[in-house]
Amino acid sequence: MFHVGGARSALFNWVMAAQSGGTLVLRIEDTDASRNSPEWTEGIIRALAWLGMDGEQYEGPYFQSANAARHAEAVHTLVGQGRGYYCDCTREAVIARTGDQHKGYDGFCRDRGLERGPGRALRFRTPDEGQTTVVDLLRGKPVFENAVLEDFVIARADGSVTFLLANAVDDMSQGITHVVRGEEHLSNAPKQQLLWEALGGEPPVWAHVPVIVNEKRQKLSKRRDKVALEDYRAEGYLAEAMRNYLMLLGWAPSNDREIVPWDVVVEEFRIDDVNTSPAFFDVKKLRAINGEYIRALPAEKFVTACLPFLENAPFAVDMAVFAELAPLAQTRVALLSEIVQMIDFAFLDEPPADEASWNKAMKEPAAAILAAAEEAYRDASWHADDLKERLERIGAEHGLKLGKTQAPVRVAVTGRTVGLPLFESLEILGRDRTLARIAAARARLEAASS
Repeated sequence: MFHVGGARSALFNWVMAAQSGGTLVLRIEDTDASRNSPEWTEGIIRALAWLGMDGEQYEGPYFQSANAARHAEAVHTLVGQGRGYYCDCTREAVIARTGDQHKGYDGFCRDRGLERGPGRALRFRTPDEGQTTVVDLLRGKPVFENAVLEDFVIARADGSVTFLLANAVDDMSQGITHVVRGEEHLSNAPKQQLLWEALGGEPPVWAHVPVIVNEKRQKLSKRRDKVALEDYRAEGYLAEAMRNYLMLLGWAPSNDREIVPWDVVVEEFRIDDVNTSPAFFDVKKLRAINGEYIRALPAEKFVTACLPFLENAPFAVDMAVFAELAPLAQTRVALLSEIVQMIDFAFLDEPPADEASWNKAMKEPAAAILAAAEEAYRDASWHADDLKERLERIGAEHGLKLGKTQAPVRVAVTGRTVGLPLFESLEILGRDRTLARIAAARARLEAASS
């Protein structure tokens, strides 16, 4: 699963690299075996490729575990400097000493002189005095008091290094100059800077982008919200639309535009223009943007984009018939997955059953309208304009506008009150199937009234 927040950070990094002539680096942080899986790595690479970032747009992927030798060297250096020390304290022991389950580590093992051994993690000794200033392109220069930074773990008892140390070492060895990531990592920045400085490096320039929240202004959570990029792709969101929308989470292009070509994004985006307020992930807006991108597709590309959904439809699709329906559907679907329900009436032996639609449309004078339509359509030229004109005349006889008149015909033929333009749909469906469905609806109404 690739989180939409991670996708946005990746896009911001990609654009910045493109603007500066730099190189985007894809690094897989796999030092924590419990949170690592080849399938997850493949999923990240596929998700990035879907957004437009394939192997030509980044360097890598690099695997953090491949740099284990340098991580070990860093551990040796920090221990030798006295900046790293071993600790056998459990969380329970710290709470027992401090009497506060929310308080951080109390430095108990700082001067015990413990050697490496089973059950002993390696901690970094933070300065007792002074301040650490983080240079952040969005947030200025946040200052952190060193005295409140606990001595954090940099290597686990099994010898594997943690995220903080591995990242610092890898950034240094790969020449990373800029890091764009979520604001939840801002609290890690002073710790990582202390590690860079202890290891003799110059910290990168940071940019901590705003957290993404849901409609209740809660941080997006995979346990509660739909956050996986793959899920949106499976629903029928276009990569271009998703990419466009993610760039709007915290940043706004010129002239209050929302639909922005990618080359314009690359030209206009500035990381220091990103707002630090939480960014609302508005699914309705994303859906609307996706609909705009779908309508802008060339006809043949729309048909191609629909194929994966048609192939999984519970009915066989005649592609020649679909090619006729596609222009009608393209203006109405906001998600590609909606195409199946939009065109199913044309490929099923009977219209889909939707009782809510039936009950809404089949009220008086529905029976009379269906009877008149069946009669009028027997000798129609079977073109949309003629079919519409004949039904308008029927409606006028009953004192009804076309919208009310066509409702029972639409439900009789397509099964639903909402769908493709009715008369063009009837033209494609054909005279015989249309008349048979109208007759079947009339028979159902008669049976219900008898």
